[in-house]
Amino acid sequence: MRLPRTDPVLVQAAIAGALSFAHLHDLAQAAGQHGWKAWAYPVSVDLLLVAAWHRMRVLRAAGAPAPAAWTWFGTALTASLGANVATAGLLDLDHVPAWLRILVAGWPALAFFGGTLLAHGSAGAGHPVEPEEEPELPIYETEIEPPAPTADPGPAPVEAAEPVPALLPAAPPAAPPVAVPAALVEHARKIADDHRARTGAPIDSDTLRVRLGVPPHFADAITAQLA
Repeated sequence: MRLPRTDPVLVQAAIAGALSFAHLHDLAQAAGQHGWKAWAYPVSVDLLLVAAWHRMRVLRAAGAPAPAAWTWFGTALTASLGANVATAGLLDLDHVPAWLRILVAGWPALAFFGGTLLAHGSAGAGHPVEPEEEPELPIYETEIEPPAPTADPGPAPVEAAEPVPALLPAAPPAAPPVAVPAALVEHARKIADDHRARTGAPIDSDTLRVRLGVPPHFADAITAQLA
């Protein structure tokens, strides 16, 4: 029986996470947070770090800027690194300075604010807007009465046939205009402005179709309205 192979990267991540968790707990406890509160601090810091990283990945996949996610990622990383350095002998945990007690006591409100912004800020970014379905028009069935029979007038006299000019091929009927919701046009305009700001060129129909996740005829109609 072969034992499952252990991934050294996961082992290293588990060891580093456990050490960072313990350092944050020790620092919170030294700053006056005892009992379950001292254990909640490292959970809060690590969750904010993971949430900010996940938000950055989502916004990067959508091609949107992520300054807020980077800010909260740096804040959580600073809190984690600061606890690791402070508990390495550079700080007397028996006599924690007042400013550090203030920072530790104010961390829950800061982490709650950052987590709320990450969870609810720009909720529509990265998710294509689905076009609204056009309402189906009712079809009214009418009965068509057959024409009344007429008497056969007999064969008509044969007249000399006049030359018939050559008929030009009929032009294909024009495609009906696509009804685009105003909300979808506004969302597309924001995407187009962001694309122009990043690339310096107007957005094309294919790029807009991929960003919005709409059919090609919708993308062409929206591009025509943005021009």
